[in-house]
Amino acid sequence: MSRRKSSNTLIIPQAQQALDQLKYEVAQELGIQIPQDGYYGYMASRDTGAIGGHITRRLVQIAEQQLTGFKR
Repeated sequence: MSRRKSSNTLIIPQAQQALDQLKYEVAQELGIQIPQDGYYGYMASRDTGAIGGHITRRLVQIAEQQLTGFKR
């Protein structure tokens, strides 16, 4: 079976660092330890899903604030 490269490419490559930082912040808030080696295979799907869900909520919130010009 061949491996496919992710189709999720960033329009702004420098955003990767900001997204990684957001991932670690959200995981810390949820009390979830992210593997240091970067391999998520041993993590529970529930944990990775929770991190992804919270990241999505936060990104939507940031976008809404930018669209309305409102800053907290």
